Amino acid sequence: MTFHLYDSATRAVTEFVPTIPGKVSIYHCGMTVDGAPHLGHIRKEVVFDVLRRWLTSSGYEVTVVANVTDIDDKILAKSAARGVPWWAHAYHYERELHAAYAALGCTPPTYEPRATGHIPEMLALTQRLIERGHAYVAPDGSGDVYFDVLSWPDYGRLSGQKVGEMEPAADADPRGKRDPRDFALWKGSGPTDPPTASWPSPWGPGRPGWHLECSAMAGKYLGATFDIHGGGIDLRFPHHENELAQSTAAGYPFARYWMHNAWVTAAGEKMSKSLGNTARVTEVTKRFPARAVRLYLAAPHYRSAVELSDTSLAEATASLARIDSFLERAAEVAPSEPLPVPAAFAAAMDDDLATPAAMAVVYQRVRDGNVALETGDAEAVGAALGDVLGMLGVFGLDPADEVWASTTGAGADLKPVVDGLVASLLQQRQDARARKDYAAADAIRDQLGALGVKIEDTPSGARWSLSR
Repeated sequence: MTFHLYDSATRAVTEFVPTIPGKVSIYHCGMTVDGAPHLGHIRKEVVFDVLRRWLTSSGYEVTVVANVTDIDDKILAKSAARGVPWWAHAYHYERELHAAYAALGCTPPTYEPRATGHIPEMLALTQRLIERGHAYVAPDGSGDVYFDVLSWPDYGRLSGQKVGEMEPAADADPRGKRDPRDFALWKGSGPTDPPTASWPSPWGPGRPGWHLECSAMAGKYLGATFDIHGGGIDLRFPHHENELAQSTAAGYPFARYWMHNAWVTAAGEKMSKSLGNTARVTEVTKRFPARAVRLYLAAPHYRSAVELSDTSLAEATASLARIDSFLERAAEVAPSEPLPVPAAFAAAMDDDLATPAAMAVVYQRVRDGNVALETGDAEAVGAALGDVLGMLGVFGLDPADEVWASTTGAGADLKPVVDGLVASLLQQRQDARARKDYAAADAIRDQLGALGVKIEDTPSGARWSLSR
């Protein structure tokens, strides 16, 4: 395969060449577990899950590391407001994050390190930056350590900004900084910090800065150079810019490609906890089938913003229902295993994960399969079914995938109920026909038709499906 990826660092679509032939290493920034995950967070997980599935199906051995930030200013503030220990607060929301991953069928990362488990690596990286002249200990006795932005001429390369045009870094008290844009590598303990949120260091007790965490963990598990670093577009600056600066200033090449997905927006604004317009994954999957929510997040191009609305989620639900209707009908005619994906699908996915074009191939093969069902061409039905199953597997939407076995979303809960209700109505229709009450039989058929249920009379009895 020849996979092309838009590299945020060069702002161009470029051919992807892994560091080690046949292997791909990916690091993407996990969540700061200060609150419940919403669709804006989980879109990133779905995007990188689709990337991973596509690279794996293309023959690569893929390693994915995604961290958990379990110590942070927000965690300390919110846990104090709740009156619970910061570590208990963080663990509670870490579990919610994992539940959201599972609800939307995301494959767990190869490894998921916690920031608090990697303090020695962070101290070593900070010390190395001090020794190389790119970091300094604040002279005010606070125990803070800062990265010296002006010491690194490449600062701003990832985000395309000039240092003179940047806002001051707001991650620490500016009193000990040489320059307001310098960012914290290590934060000395403050008078209100819990004793458990502090670790010994050469510069005094404290805790790591946010940006330092990811550089240390990525380096530990993926080495000085790895293939793809990703996350939401909101992380490009300052988080990823600072990661890149501190890692390369320490002498490590770091990521070779940078990949960022766009926001999920609500009323045109980025979805965030601070705006109060969040949509928790656990709540959305009570109202819409989890697979449909995944389709809603995966089908648009990852670099395009997605507007959250019930209408969009309902459309994704209807689209998936039409696909599933074909799968069920086709399986009765020509059971099939997933086949290698069609060339047009592969070409789309190799073009910077062009998922809209790839989904168009899925829909086309569903239409082809439905035509074959109507004409009785079992061989064509089987071919379409195999193609569709193969493509759904790449999107993580194959209903037979074990990741959906424990799905508790609305669709999973209601399917047996819907099956039972429709079967009951079909039996009433059959009874009406048996007593030659054709008006009643037709009325039942028309009621079901108005609900989008198509009835097909076969020699073995009536069969229903959702209208295409």
